Amino acid sequence: MPTEYFVKKDECVTREISGETIIVPVQSRADDLDSIYTLNEWGTTIWRLIDGQTSVSRLIEAACEEYEVTFDEAQKDILDFLTNLEAAGLIQPRGMGRFP
Repeated sequence: MPTEYFVKKDECVTREISGETIIVPVQSRADDLDSIYTLNEWGTTIWRLIDGQTSVSRLIEAACEEYEVTFDEAQKDILDFLTNLEAAGLIQPRGMGRFP
């Protein structure tokens, strides 16, 4: 993945409930269930670390430390997860938003 840092888009409202994170893009309609995203515990852990300061490499290391996965498994899962979040419009590469 060419981008090393990501930030969450400001247009998202998030709430943590019982270890899961619910994300609703503000520009969507609340009754549009395709625009509401729910992250499990693993996704919530990674979501918390997406701050524009934590590198993708560090996200992979954190997954290896927190969960019983190999580096290769964590790398694949993190890259897939970030690709999906970016495609959904929930994150963007650092430099396109709040961070230079």
